[in-house]
Amino acid sequence: MYLRIKEARYVPRYKVSLKFNDGKRRVVNFAPFLKRATNPMFTQYRILKKFKSFHIENGDLMWGDYEMIFPITDLHRGEV
Repeated sequence: MYLRIKEARYVPRYKVSLKFNDGKRRVVNFAPFLKRATNPMFTQYRILKKFKSFHIENGDLMWGDYEMIFPITDLHRGEV
């Protein structure tokens, strides 16, 4: 079985609650990553409206057209 994200919802202050196809749930805090980021491709997601625009595609959590995406194993561990 491939690990996939089934559900994702915004949690205040740059966090996303994720539900995986193995039943595990995890809240991932993206604030530290965004704060350290220097690349404009990532820093644009400091704007809350843009951050909330994430979606699930083929079981992966992403923003834009693959502008910001993280390894699913890291998200499963709650790390970014």
